[in-house]
Amino acid sequence: MNTPSIKKLYFKDTSFANLMTHRIYNVLLYASKYDAFVLEEDGRIDEQIFNEYTSLNLRYPPRFQLVSTEEEANKLLSERTFELIISMPSGDSINPFEWAKSVKQQFPDIPIVVLTPFSKSVSKRIAKEDLSAIDYVFSWLGNSDLLLAIIKLIEDKMNVEVDVESVGVQVILFVEDAIHFYSSIVPHLFKFVFKQSRSFMTEALNEHEQMLRMRGRPKILLARNYEEGIALYKKYKNNMLGVITDVSYPQAGVRNTIAGINLCAEIRKMDKHIPLIIESSENENHLKADSVHAAFLNKNSKTFLIDLREKITENFGFGDFIFVNPLTGEEEARIENLRGLQEIIFKISDESLYFHVSRNNISRWLYSRAMFPLAEFLKNISIDNFESNDLSKVRQIIFDAIVHYRKVKNRGVVAVFQRDRFDQYSNFARIGEGSLGGKGRGLAFIDAMIKRNVSLEGFKGIQITIPKTVVLCTDIFSEFMELNQLYP
Repeated sequence: MNTPSIKKLYFKDTSFANLMTHRIYNVLLYASKYDAFVLEEDGRIDEQIFNEYTSLNLRYPPRFQLVSTEEEANKLLSERTFELIISMPSGDSINPFEWAKSVKQQFPDIPIVVLTPFSKSVSKRIAKEDLSAIDYVFSWLGNSDLLLAIIKLIEDKMNVEVDVESVGVQVILFVEDAIHFYSSIVPHLFKFVFKQSRSFMTEALNEHEQMLRMRGRPKILLARNYEEGIALYKKYKNNMLGVITDVSYPQAGVRNTIAGINLCAEIRKMDKHIPLIIESSENENHLKADSVHAAFLNKNSKTFLIDLREKITENFGFGDFIFVNPLTGEEEARIENLRGLQEIIFKISDESLYFHVSRNNISRWLYSRAMFPLAEFLKNISIDNFESNDLSKVRQIIFDAIVHYRKVKNRGVVAVFQRDRFDQYSNFARIGEGSLGGKGRGLAFIDAMIKRNVSLEGFKGIQITIPKTVVLCTDIFSEFMELNQLYP
């Protein structure tokens, strides 16, 4: 844990530009003309998807192509490329289940989602259908957020493996088999994660980096039975931010009224501290949740969505980080960003530090904010290797790691100057939107070259760097000259 090992770990900063490379650009919507109008043509879907894609710095939101017969659908599939098919059964006129089988034989890589109106008769019909060719079934509840959530769920599934392996993107696992319920919850989960991601964008140093950083948000994966849930957990357990699960769903092919408890018990064998949230419509499951050290939520609560949001914020590392004293339960400190953590690390009590580091709470908070190299390093600190009465070394290791991470992150980047964030670890910042000018551009170029050449880090006792620089851009210079009437 000495300085050389820290340098080796952090020298390469996260490449957010290489995340989320698989996208849905074209969606085939197979539905009656009225259903298609409700979904697409009233403008709300297009507007929401456009806004979301703009926030992610993407240029091409998905385009929807409407068809209302099998012949039209098959013709378009043979002529054009689609990344997603959404089908809405409408009475006896559209039966997507048989059609989906033939489509999967020709196009096995295109996900097919069935979007149904919610009713008991529809639920009974789906229970009897062969869903082998259907990737997901969702219930249309009249909320236009659902379509956006479906697209993002499919994209997360397409990208999760590569993004986790390349930089350590985190995963939230949601296990639920009730179509009506997960159709309501998944859009809320995505909206919450997007909101969190917009808050951690501020850790980036300019607008371009902020947009790219959004790609490092946690992925949401949906499982609908015990086997699917445990397989996903085992695959991504080293990058799992937390698990949300129902209690009753299929296990070994039959409905098990305690499958969710069994899942949590199995997960607890592998990780004592991972946050688990159990939701159930039966309040007696509260005690069972306690037995596996999971938070409990009642599905029938009128404030369920608010409660879920609060539990995720508390347990999954979202929002501000709160240092709590485990002996008194009192809040010792609350921090909003990485600089706040750096400033507070020597001030909190040993009890609070031991409590949070031993449970990986700090690294989980950093993971949720897409600071992957730093989070990975702090996760590997084994606090039990230090004397319980002397945590000064742990504090110093954390402090040094933050300082080095901030230096690397600042290097080679033209940051936007912010008075409250500019300190001795800032490297190069600009005030204004105009050109840097020749001298400023030359220094920025040298800074970028230093960052790209790893060999420049290898000289013991020598740091090769540019002077700390703030550039007044040409628009600021021109404004100053005009305001003070200096041109004459």
